[in-house]
Amino acid sequence: MRLSVYVQATALACATVLASVSCSSAAGHSKNIPDWLSAHVGGDNGQIAPVVLQRARTLYLKKVAEGKIQNACYFAMDATRPNDSSNGASGGRFYVICEHDQTFRVISAGHGGGRNLKGVVDFQNGRQCAKNFGNALDSNLTAGGSYSTAETKTSFKGYYRLSPNQNAVLTRSFVQFNGEGETANARERAIGGHAAALVSGMCLQKDPKSPYANHDGYVPIGKLVDYAGGRSDGCTSWSMADTPQILQMVSQNPTTLYIYPESSDISAVSQAVSRGEPLEKAGLYWNPSCLKDIGQPKFWPKQTLEPMISKYKDDHPAAPPKPLPMCEAQ
Repeated sequence: MRLSVYVQATALACATVLASVSCSSAAGHSKNIPDWLSAHVGGDNGQIAPVVLQRARTLYLKKVAEGKIQNACYFAMDATRPNDSSNGASGGRFYVICEHDQTFRVISAGHGGGRNLKGVVDFQNGRQCAKNFGNALDSNLTAGGSYSTAETKTSFKGYYRLSPNQNAVLTRSFVQFNGEGETANARERAIGGHAAALVSGMCLQKDPKSPYANHDGYVPIGKLVDYAGGRSDGCTSWSMADTPQILQMVSQNPTTLYIYPESSDISAVSQAVSRGEPLEKAGLYWNPSCLKDIGQPKFWPKQTLEPMISKYKDDHPAAPPKPLPMCEAQ
């Protein structure tokens, strides 16, 4: 199906979906999605939870109907799922859904690591499951809700060694997200998507012919760190292998991303856990393995957390950055 025809058809279908499906409830979900997509709905590995798909699809169809999105694919993320599977491989919890060609793909994605402001407050997350969520500036936390992709910026991160005699350059592209509601400060927080890769332990090596050389002819070089399956600073981080496809999909063609859970979900689940009430009975959802791991989730609103972070920064000013050392055998 041609994209223009699909978008028109989707816009017409959106009115029906929005009339019968609410963003806060999974009621009527199964009858509103096509059969091929229903086969991917569930709680098993490689599947998407009903409420996550319902909200992601409703957001997408709404933006298509408003004429703000023309991309034939949309994204969703379930941040209640574990990021690492038991065998150490990256767990899939980021969904790429293209209804026009009936494709459904699941890839890994990192959650925000949070921070431990020692002596003040600890809202740090483990590697596997996220317990803490929030939208505060400099919190390094994931904020669930509605986003759309925006511009992409690519920056030089450094060189890394492929072998004793061969170096490679790491340039990393960053897709800016625009949010709404509780995620409206996504741009202020520099929240977006990028590859889970960086260069660490850098030193300066002479390479005056490099386009990235400084005014003295030196370039930074270090060790490539692939942290797929790890934590981010609040952004959505994809594996190096998966990132190029994502970038290609949204280049000059924005789409929607819905991240679960929102603050209302976190509050409701936390209250149900406190009461000892089964989530299914309460009509709530959280991945059971991660809920067992974290015990009880918590949302940190920016109104509460930002003053704490600001005071901590005032009381603990950052040390001035140290210049990179020269590499050995220069």
